[in-house]
Amino acid sequence: MTFAPFPLKIQRFQHKDMDATQGPGDAGKVVVPAGEGTQGRALVNTVHDLTSRSIGFKVLTGQGASVDTTTPNGKLVFTIFVGLAEFGRELIVERTLAGMEAARARGRCNCRPPKMSAAKLRLAMAAMGQPETFIGDLCADLGITRQTLYRHVGPKGGLRPDGQKLLAAGKQMTSQAA
Repeated sequence: MTFAPFPLKIQRFQHKDMDATQGPGDAGKVVVPAGEGTQGRALVNTVHDLTSRSIGFKVLTGQGASVDTTTPNGKLVFTIFVGLAEFGRELIVERTLAGMEAARARGRCNCRPPKMSAAKLRLAMAAMGQPETFIGDLCADLGITRQTLYRHVGPKGGLRPDGQKLLAAGKQMTSQAA
């Protein structure tokens, strides 16, 4: 069994340079930078691709135990590490979604605040109804883009569906506060 070093960028798992030099029975050596083991699925796919061509995968340095997929113990350790990384990722996703749901239940929105307000909409409607209005200047004054303006207000100052939703939401908020 030959151990020949080959470049393998852990973040993207590109092993094209290794293809020309590695053959069946060989094993490539990889140095894993700290914190790079979180890309579990891509790493598993790469190792399976290498294993299908009878090429081993050996991690020389990095955090944790050494991994050598040419041995049964190395395969076991690799599988355990990948399973733990995927479990950790799933926990993060689950906790994030639970936190977002709890915030929604408290009435908080985890989204970007809208640029267009009901007051800006009314000003835009009045200004768009006048032919001497410069759209660029109006958008700059309101702090919105042309796309946002035309999504809410038509060229003649009439309301579009998004503008109607905004005004309806503003009326609901004022009626709930009263």
